[in-house]
Amino acid sequence: MAFEHPGGGALDYRTCRYGTSRLMFRGPKARLAPPYTLFIGGTETFGRFVPRPFPTLLADQLGLAAVNMGVVNAGIDAFAGDDTVLDAARRAETVVVQIVGAHNLSNPFYTVHPRRNDRFLGTSPALRRLYPEMDFTEFTFTRHLLTELERRRRPERFGEVVAALQSRWSAQMDLLMSAAGNRVVLVWVSETAPPEEATSIAEGRDPLFVDMTMMARLAVRARQLVQVIPSRAALEAGTRGMVFSEFESHIAEATLGPAVHVEVAEALTPVLREVSAAA
Repeated sequence: MAFEHPGGGALDYRTCRYGTSRLMFRGPKARLAPPYTLFIGGTETFGRFVPRPFPTLLADQLGLAAVNMGVVNAGIDAFAGDDTVLDAARRAETVVVQIVGAHNLSNPFYTVHPRRNDRFLGTSPALRRLYPEMDFTEFTFTRHLLTELERRRRPERFGEVVAALQSRWSAQMDLLMSAAGNRVVLVWVSETAPPEEATSIAEGRDPLFVDMTMMARLAVRARQLVQVIPSRAALEAGTRGMVFSEFESHIAEATLGPAVHVEVAEALTPVLREVSAAA
């Protein structure tokens, strides 16, 4: 098994908070003193199990003052609803935003935890009317909920849910990008390019339910969109170089490893170098 044991067996992320935010970010804590490059995103930006995630690699390679506001399993709600994150985005020289899925956010059909966006909290009357046969008390996580909704074999019903998620995701991304102005670099990290349609959880890959139309709409407002589709070699490296406990091994195996982070950093390096030179 490819994992390392530092002390207690898990990586010390040196998690920290900024300002009044209740979110726990990847450390070490940085000074929010301009100029700095802000990284916003989910598990990949945070760098779960990865000693040196791509924001750290870029900071070292380019001499950036980097602030990593990645949060494990975060949806866009975690950032668009956080005044500290939005303020940090307004003041940053560049804001690198990792595209996260459209499933981990509150919407007209269900609500999620405001910080742990993958946690399902409850349904709205609209979802109970749409799926009157279902008992929603068994669900804890959004992915489990959505998997079961799609399994009900009524595509038109599930299509309503997906459309609501996509609409809400777009609105929240607009809010975040408005705060950051024209200083946003979007980064898509996935095993495939954005699909023409993203309507199925069974067939989709992360970022869930984000399609080409949604990305094209964002790209016109961004300084640049960088697509990173990891190489076969990077994916096959798997957990090599990761740090996790034996208890976490099954999660680590489903998480992008250090070799992918290197490729993300390589893809972003010329973009951030150009942005820095133009500043």
